[in-house]
Amino acid sequence: MTEIISGPCSAESEEQVLATAGALSALAFPEGMRLCAFRAGLWKPRTRPGSFEGVGEAGIPWLKRVQEELHLPVAVEVGTPAHLEAVLKAGLDMVWIGSRTVTNPFAVQELADCLKGVDVPVFVKNPINPDVQLWMGALERVRKAGVRSVSAIHRGFSFYEESRYRNAPKWQVPIELKRLMPDVPVYCDPSHICGCREYLGEVSQRALDLGFNGLFIESHIQPEAALSDASQQVTPAQLKELLDALTIKASTSSDAGILSQIDALRSQIDRIDDELLDLLAARMQVSAQIGSCKKRGNVQVLQQSRWDAVLSAALAGARQRGLDERAVKDIFEAIHRASIEKQI
Repeated sequence: MTEIISGPCSAESEEQVLATAGALSALAFPEGMRLCAFRAGLWKPRTRPGSFEGVGEAGIPWLKRVQEELHLPVAVEVGTPAHLEAVLKAGLDMVWIGSRTVTNPFAVQELADCLKGVDVPVFVKNPINPDVQLWMGALERVRKAGVRSVSAIHRGFSFYEESRYRNAPKWQVPIELKRLMPDVPVYCDPSHICGCREYLGEVSQRALDLGFNGLFIESHIQPEAALSDASQQVTPAQLKELLDALTIKASTSSDAGILSQIDALRSQIDRIDDELLDLLAARMQVSAQIGSCKKRGNVQVLQQSRWDAVLSAALAGARQRGLDERAVKDIFEAIHRASIEKQI
């Protein structure tokens, strides 16, 4: 079952909260999906002061009404022990720790200390930078506090390159998290990855294709009037359309012919991978020989013009072959780093 956690970026008024929650609870979700919680931010960590920073504790009674009148579990972001204590005292159902907080282990530990003896579901967003160890550390701190239900949320990573996304997905990071912590459910927050409504569908589908457990999607009864992140929120009706268009893939197939074909193709990949490793080993040997020549000639290791030419040729080759240039660039940069190490 794919779990959907939805609601506005920020709780702005009692009317807005109840209208949004009511519309969401009335939706007929597609088969294989269910609305498992209503989300709303009370405290908003803004980049600069002066923008809307949330209503704070004043919004807790509104969320209590969602619990009591609509029988929906409620999830809230907490960034400080004071936030967490207020939420726990009110008896709200679950919390999430945001990316800015996860980036600071001291802040995560303070929250973990407050969670000792309290067993509420906790969601941990990825840190701002693509550091899987930092993400794992935050999850481990919460687990060590005794929390049994701990999940991860992939919301993308800050970056400086031009992109249509607000935060770079860098799918390899949550994939690596799933490999290293296979028992941790992973959700996707396409709203914060995209930063706009236009790409929510494609990012949500990508997450489902990768076997994510659910989606965190921001929904507002009147997105154009939202006090924060208006461009990435959708109405409940638009959310229904988005979810209806998604396809939930099976983890495997019952078709023996398909499985046999996949196994045969995987065997081909295994052989190609062995060839790639042989080529990489040969390349590293040549790099080591170049390093020896440079040492004898008292030549510096990094030759920037040479590296620029290698990368340029690799990207041109990628274009000719219809390969993803960004992926090829990442691969060649990793090879170049290893070559530099060989020559030092």
